[in-house]
Amino acid sequence: MEFISMANQDRALRADAIRSEEALLEAAKIVFSTDGVDAPARQIATAAGVGVGTLYRRFPKRSDLVAAVFRREVDACVLEAETLRAQYPADEALERWLKRYTAFIATKKGLAGALHSGDPAFADLPDYFRLRFEPTLAALLAAASEQGAVRGDIAAYDLLRAVGNLSSAGGEDGNAHVARMVDLLIDGLRRRG
Repeated sequence: MEFISMANQDRALRADAIRSEEALLEAAKIVFSTDGVDAPARQIATAAGVGVGTLYRRFPKRSDLVAAVFRREVDACVLEAETLRAQYPADEALERWLKRYTAFIATKKGLAGALHSGDPAFADLPDYFRLRFEPTLAALLAAASEQGAVRGDIAAYDLLRAVGNLSSAGGEDGNAHVARMVDLLIDGLRRRG
């Protein structure tokens, strides 16, 4: 019979808890994007392959789960900027990231109401959003400007807000319209000879 130490058991439990949390966050992201943030907890837990008790142990309130999904998605979008900067010329990395950011905004439309609900769990999210995205975009803009591809007088926060405002288009062609407008915005960033 093999002896398993308490430390190894604790590590295994922690690893299992991390996997469960990641599964819950991914499932919640998908469920929220299709059914909204008020989707039943059982639906999220089932999609994650865990029990409802696991969901409530990790995220006692719905707002805890919504905030965690939001932070995770912000972090993923920021991380992608690093990847794009390593793989593409500065102007192309900027363009690709702005389109990624646009997709982030589009998939978070359902979260907007929750985030502006006044729930204290969401109080720090606007600052989190800005503190993560503004320096990310500023670095992409600076690199593209140094390359001579875009104007050097663009404030990252203004551009974040502009894309956010453009992304609010609705209707049957809302996504196509947003894509066209973001392309137009990107074209306006380019330095002209």
